[in-house]
Amino acid sequence: MANEKKMVEAITSRDEDFAQWYTDIVKKADLIDYSSVKGCMIIRPYGYAIWENIQKILDTRFKETGHENVYMPMFIPESLLQKEKEHVEGFAPEVAWVTMGGSERLSERLCVRPTSETLFCEHYKNIIRSYRDLPKLYNQWCSVVRWEKTTRPFLRSREFLWQEGHTMHATAEDAEAETLRMLNVYGDFFEKDLGMPVLRGQKTDKEKFAGAKATYTVEALMHDGKALQGGTSHNFGDGFCRAFDIQYLDKDNTLKYCHQTSWGVSTRIIGGIIMTHGDDRGLVLPPAVAPIQVIIVPVQQHKEGVLEAAEALRVRLSSVCRVKVDDSDNSPGWKFAEHEMRGVPVRIELGPRDIASNSCVLVRRDNLEKQFLSLDGIEETVKEQLALVTTSLYEKALANRAARTYTATTLDELISIANEKSGYIRAMWCGKLECELKLKEEADVSSRCIPFGDTEEISDKCVCCGRPAKKLVYWGKAY
Repeated sequence: MANEKKMVEAITSRDEDFAQWYTDIVKKADLIDYSSVKGCMIIRPYGYAIWENIQKILDTRFKETGHENVYMPMFIPESLLQKEKEHVEGFAPEVAWVTMGGSERLSERLCVRPTSETLFCEHYKNIIRSYRDLPKLYNQWCSVVRWEKTTRPFLRSREFLWQEGHTMHATAEDAEAETLRMLNVYGDFFEKDLGMPVLRGQKTDKEKFAGAKATYTVEALMHDGKALQGGTSHNFGDGFCRAFDIQYLDKDNTLKYCHQTSWGVSTRIIGGIIMTHGDDRGLVLPPAVAPIQVIIVPVQQHKEGVLEAAEALRVRLSSVCRVKVDDSDNSPGWKFAEHEMRGVPVRIELGPRDIASNSCVLVRRDNLEKQFLSLDGIEETVKEQLALVTTSLYEKALANRAARTYTATTLDELISIANEKSGYIRAMWCGKLECELKLKEEADVSSRCIPFGDTEEISDKCVCCGRPAKKLVYWGKAY
C-alpha cells in the first residue's frame, strides 16, 4: 500500500502547479520520453495508440467526405518555398534547412517541411487541366518540423505528427464551403468523440495562417483557463494558384485560376485531452481514443476460477470495446491506481463473490463511483457506460468554460479580468490591428476567434479605443 500511495502522490496537484502536473502525467502515464534531440519527443506505445485512434476516426471521416490520402516529399526546394511571398515570410523563423547531401554541399537549400502547401501546388499544377479534374480533395498524414524556441510535449515540439488536407476547387464558393465543412468535421470530432467543447469561429487577420485569405478555428479551453487552438481550416482563395499558375479550362472554354484550401490537426490534440479532462490521479481518456476502454481486474485471482471468469468476460466484451484483463501479480489496489493513472475509462472488478452472484463491480474513471451490476447483458451495459463517460466529460468541460468566460466593455475592465482571472474574455473590437496589438501588450491576451455561435453585441464601442465596434471577439491567453 505504501508504494501505491507514493505512486499517486508523485503527481503534482494541478491546482498547485499546472505545468508540472502536466509534465508528471505525460511521463508517468508512459505517453512520451525525452530524446537526445532537443525539442523532440519520443511518443511511447500508449501515447502513440491514442494518436492511432485519433487517426482512425478522422481518416474515416475524411474518406466519407470524398478525400483521398497521398504522400508528399519531406523536403522543399528553397525556390519553391519562395513562390508565395507572404507564406514564406510567415514560416521563415521556424524553418529547418538541409545544406549538405552526404559530404557534398547542395546547390540549393532544402527546407524540411513545416507545411506542404507549396508541394501540393507544384503537383496540382501538373495534374489539373480542366473543370473535369476538380475538385481535388487530398490529405496526407505525416510529420512536420518547426524550429520552436520553447517546447513542451505534444503542445509544441520541433517535430510533430499531423494531418494536412489540401484541396483545389473551381470556384471561390466551393472553396469556402470546403473550408467550413472541414472545420465542422473537426468541431464534431472534438465535441462528440473527445468530449471537448469548442468555439468555432474565424481568426483575425493578425492570427490567420500565412498566405491565407481566411482562417477558421476550433478553440478549446483547458482546465486552467488557457485556450488551445485545436484545429484550423484555411481558405487560400486563388493566391497560391496565381503564384504557381494553377489554371483549368472551364466549361465556357476559358482558363480560370483554381481556389485552394488547407486544414490540419496535430498531436497537440493529445495535450488538449490531458489538460481538459485530467485530474490529480492522472489521465482521464475519452473512450473513443482510449487504447484500453475497459480494464478487467481479477480480485483474489489466485483462487480457483477467477482468472478463467475474467478471461470469459473479456471475450464477451471484446465485441463491443477494447478490453484487457490485468492478470499481473500486482495487488488489486496497485492495479486500480495504475489504470486510473493511465485514464482507462471503465474498470470492472471481478472476484469470487461476484462470480457466485453473477455480478461485477464497475467503476467509471470520470467519477470513480462504484456500481454493482449483473453480468447479464453486460455488453450493452458497458456500451452505455462508455457513452456516459463521454457525455460526462463534455458537460464538465462545458461547465468549466462557462465558469471561466467573462465579459468586458472597457479596457480597464479587460485588463483587470486578464490579471486576476483565467479564461475567455468576450469584448467588442473595432477591427484595427493597433488595438489588437495594444491588448496583447497591456493585458497579455490574444484574439482567439470571432465566434460563429455568439453574435451578441455587448457594446457598440471597441473595448480598446472606444471607436465603433465591428466584431465580438473572444480574447485569452493560450498555449
